[in-house]
Amino acid sequence: MSSDLNFWLTALVVAITILLWASARLPEYVTALLFFAAAMLLQLAPASIVFSGFASSAFWLVLSGFVLGAAIRKVGLAQRWANWLVVPLSQSWPRMIAGTVLLTYLLAFVMPSNMGRIALLMPVVLAMGERAGIKAGSRGSIGLALAVGFGTFQLSASILPANVPNLVLSGAAESAYQLHLQWLPWWLLHMPVVGIAKGLLLIGCLLFLFRAQPKAVHQRDSLTALSRSEWRLIGLLAITLLLWMTDSVHGLPAAWVGLAAACICLLPCVGFISSEDFASGVNFRTCIYIAGILGVATLVVDSGLGRMIANAMLNVLPLQDHPSFGNFAVLNALVSLLNFVLTANGVPAMVTPMAQELANASGFPLLTVIMLQVFAYATPLLPYQASPVVVAMGLGNVPAKAGLQLCALIFVLSAVLLLPLDYLWFRLLGYA
Repeated sequence: MSSDLNFWLTALVVAITILLWASARLPEYVTALLFFAAAMLLQLAPASIVFSGFASSAFWLVLSGFVLGAAIRKVGLAQRWANWLVVPLSQSWPRMIAGTVLLTYLLAFVMPSNMGRIALLMPVVLAMGERAGIKAGSRGSIGLALAVGFGTFQLSASILPANVPNLVLSGAAESAYQLHLQWLPWWLLHMPVVGIAKGLLLIGCLLFLFRAQPKAVHQRDSLTALSRSEWRLIGLLAITLLLWMTDSVHGLPAAWVGLAAACICLLPCVGFISSEDFASGVNFRTCIYIAGILGVATLVVDSGLGRMIANAMLNVLPLQDHPSFGNFAVLNALVSLLNFVLTANGVPAMVTPMAQELANASGFPLLTVIMLQVFAYATPLLPYQASPVVVAMGLGNVPAKAGLQLCALIFVLSAVLLLPLDYLWFRLLGYA
């Protein structure tokens, strides 16, 4: 097959895959399987590229997250922790939503893995909702699950090590320009808009789309003493959390730490969940979907399709030769458009090496062009663009339509309300 034919077949397969995910005309895992089949039958790339999602740390972190979540529910820790949260948060629906979103942000300071935070919080938050009379599968339960997913992914973008795209951007900036991005300057630049303002917007959108009437709980249940299984699982989670928090010290990736913890949970006699629990507790549909998303992103980069799209956009972008809000908005739009084909993890790997050309064309400093990507990739238009959101929807049994509604509403309101604030904050700090 000629290289030109291969390139355009790749573009066609990627476009159809993204269209099917965006329209939800087929179950998301079926679309992922169709992508794998088409890519291999048409010989678009080697199997190592097409199935790279299964070899990625993100896939195994997702799988281990499902196992840990199942163990937390099985031994009763989810219900026990929910019992502590339900009294302060069940007094009203706004307090329950706001408290859940705040929990996702605070946990991001100490736990670097999006998937790990979702796996830890989801069973606890859903159990808290059920304790307050919010039935599983109801609009209220869906709203709580989305609060965990969107709060975990979107708000954590303001904290450097707490989000995979942040780490990709940081690594790309260091390798391309020898720029060493630091924790505090990153947080000061992104916390007011991507952290606080986005959090308030998320709370407002959740309250608008999802209504519930929790039963106010004024007294916690009297629970029995912690069982031996609960103590052992607490110890395992504490060690796992400590290793996740100190990954920069020991160098063990969060995915392999999580996988080791999941294996311990599955061991006969030692572990906490049976083979039946594993089969029912692990959402393999979501795992295949995640592998498909990562495979598409890798194929786009490997085939050169992503760079072609980026260069074509660069040639037609209405950039002025001096810094302005118009240039700021156009560059954000570029990142958002690339997010459709590269997803959040792939965007900074593609855009950062182009940052110097974008800086020359827009008049912004190089560091500004690098840093403005954060707002754009943290604000996806469709759920598939952010794999942690997809995982949260799988863990919380959220219908695709509900996730799409929230994603689109936040995207539009962020563009209208928060993007100008982000530009003003960049200017105030001297970045623009």
